[in-house]
Amino acid sequence: MKHLKIAILALLVITSFSNANAQDKENPWMLNFGTNAIDISTNSDATSGYFGSYKFDGNDVNVIPWLSRVSLTRYIGKGFGLELAGAMNKVDRPWGTGSDVTFFGLDLNVKYDLNNAFGQTGWFDPFLYTGIGENWVGSENGLGLNLGAGFNAWISDNVGINFTSGYKKVNTPVDFKMFQHSVGLTWKFGNKDRDGDGVNNKEDKCPDEAGLAEFGGCLDTDADKDGVTDCCDKCPEVPGLAEFDGCPDTDGDGVQDSKDKCPTVAGLKALHGCPDQDGDGVADGDDACIDVPGPKGNSGCPYKDTDQDGVIDIIDRCVETPGPASNEGCPVDPSSDVMAELNRYGKTILFDTAKATFKGEAINTLETMVTILKKYPDTDFVVEGHTDNVGTERSNQLLSERRASAVRDHLVSKGINPDRLSYEGFGESRPIDSNDTASGRANNRRTEVNIKK
Repeated sequence: MKHLKIAILALLVITSFSNANAQDKENPWMLNFGTNAIDISTNSDATSGYFGSYKFDGNDVNVIPWLSRVSLTRYIGKGFGLELAGAMNKVDRPWGTGSDVTFFGLDLNVKYDLNNAFGQTGWFDPFLYTGIGENWVGSENGLGLNLGAGFNAWISDNVGINFTSGYKKVNTPVDFKMFQHSVGLTWKFGNKDRDGDGVNNKEDKCPDEAGLAEFGGCLDTDADKDGVTDCCDKCPEVPGLAEFDGCPDTDGDGVQDSKDKCPTVAGLKALHGCPDQDGDGVADGDDACIDVPGPKGNSGCPYKDTDQDGVIDIIDRCVETPGPASNEGCPVDPSSDVMAELNRYGKTILFDTAKATFKGEAINTLETMVTILKKYPDTDFVVEGHTDNVGTERSNQLLSERRASAVRDHLVSKGINPDRLSYEGFGESRPIDSNDTASGRANNRRTEVNIKK
C-alpha cells in the first residue's frame, strides 16, 4: 500500500506539469496498450444478484499482469472517436466446467471526450464509450454490449496513462455479465504538418498551404504591399497596419476603419473614432452644441439657467426668480423691499363704494401682485383689510373682512395656492393716517399683504 501511494503521488506530480489536451484533428490517432482484469458474474454464482458477485476474492476476478489489451482510436470530430480494441484474459472453470479457458474480446466502440463539452482540463482527459464486441470464452462465443468510462492522464503532449473501466453483457450459450478494467500507456499521433512545409500545424499560420518558416508557414506574398503577408492580412487588397492585421486606419486615430464610425476624421477610441470638439464626451455628430460642453442627456448642450441662480431650469421651481439650490431654486422669503412693493400695490386697489367689489382699474394691480407672490411658492401670506372711521365700527369690521376675502379669492383664482394664503379684517382699528382729513381717510382705506407669522 505504501508503494501504491508513492506511485499515485508521482503520477500527480508528473501530470501537473503537463498542458496536453485531448485527442484532436492535429493528433487524430491514439494507440493504447496495457493490462486488463475481468470480473465475471453468471446466474450460477452462489451470491447472485446485480453486483452481487463482483468481488476480489474467490475465482471471479482474473488479471493478466502483462500486455493483454491493445486499442487503436481514430478521432472523427466534435469530440467523438472510433475505437477498435482487443483484449485477452482467462476464466477459471466457467459455468462449472473442470478447467480454465481463455477469454478473448474484440470490440468496436464509439468514444466521446467530455472535455469537448466542458472545456479543456489540461492533463485530465475523461471520456465515455459504448459499443459492441465479439467475445470468446473457450470454444463458445457471442455478441456483447459495451458501456463504460475512463480517463487519460497526459504526461506530455503525446504520451499519457490510460484508465478504463467498462461493463459487458455477453450473449453466449450461457449468458453472462462482466466488468473489464484496464490500465496502460497511450500515445496520440497523426498529421503534425498537413501542408508539408516543415512548420508544425500548431505554429503554422497557413496550415493548409505550404509556405516558408520565416513567414510562419505562409507564402511570401503581400498583394497590397503593406508589410503584412496575405496569409495573415485580413484586408489583403487594401494597405493597412500590422497592428490591425493589415487593415487600414485612414484618419490615423488608432481605430481601424471597420470599427471607426468616423473613418475620415480623427477622433477618440472611446467614441468609436469620432471627434469631440468641446470635450464633453458627446461625439460632434450627436452634439447640438459642439463648441460648448454639455451633458449627453441634453444632446451635449448645457442646461439653461434663466435666473442664473445655479439651479438649472428643468429642476428650478422658480425659473425666473433666483433662489438657493436647497430650496429648489426658489427664494425662501421675500425681502423687505419686495414686501414694500407688494403693499404699494395693495394700497392702490380700488373698491366700489361701501362694497367688496373691485373697480375696473384694480385688475391690473392684482395681476402684478399675483406675479410677485408666485416667486415665493414656499412663503405663507395673509391678506389684511382696513377701513377709515366713517360709519359704525361693526359695519367697518365686516367691510374690511369682505374686501380682504375678495382680494384673496382673486389671487387664488389666478393660481396662488389657497393653503398658503389667508385673509383677515381689522376694520378701523389700525389707521396709518389721521381720519380727520380726506387724504388721511383715503390712506386708511387699504389692503395689505404680509408674511404670515
